Amino acid sequence: MALARGSLDEQGLPVSLVDVAGRRVRDAILSGSLKPGDKIVEEQLCASLGISRAPLREALRLLGQQGLVEHIPRRGSRVTEWSPQDILQLFELRSILERHAIESALPLADVETALDPVRQALDDMRTASERDDDLEKDDAHRRFHAAVVGLAGNRQLDIAMEPVLLKLQLPMAINLRNEARVHDPSDGIRRHQRILEALETNDSRIAVAAAKNHGQLAYLGLESNS
Repeated sequence: MALARGSLDEQGLPVSLVDVAGRRVRDAILSGSLKPGDKIVEEQLCASLGISRAPLREALRLLGQQGLVEHIPRRGSRVTEWSPQDILQLFELRSILERHAIESALPLADVETALDPVRQALDDMRTASERDDDLEKDDAHRRFHAAVVGLAGNRQLDIAMEPVLLKLQLPMAINLRNEARVHDPSDGIRRHQRILEALETNDSRIAVAAAKNHGQLAYLGLESNS
């Protein structure tokens, strides 16, 4: 479907052609319509969106920075393939950063206020799930884990976490969506609710344990060596 002239986003702000193209490709990747290794056919996307190649290629460049798309010289773009080892290493790195953040932050001086960003991200996950908006649920899922690291108030830690979460967005989405298909869409919400409840105890040992093993690999067909 072509982009309507003067389209606005949910906040009433103008939607750029790059934004539209990026969201379309990203949604196709995270939903599994485009699988790792699949070639991205620019002609088809341009025709579908009613746009030229310039904004599409800029969108693909930005998705490349997120680790979702890779450019092959003289062959175009394709969906990035991560090996099982890559994925496990990225999850391990996320766990290390979260553990350091939790141990640095807890005990919190004002638990209720400090946990507001974590709580808001969880609420956003729940709302997106109720609306069957998988893409927004994926985004809120990443915001949840970013908010956990944000508790430390360490800018360099936040900067270190950002690319890890971007590279993990596909396996994180697959795990959450497979869980919803196999069981109940609310199961993923409850798993993250338990992390929030552990943080509310203000005990770093309890919170670290809850964050470390909360089913993040359960529906990926991978086994952690840790």
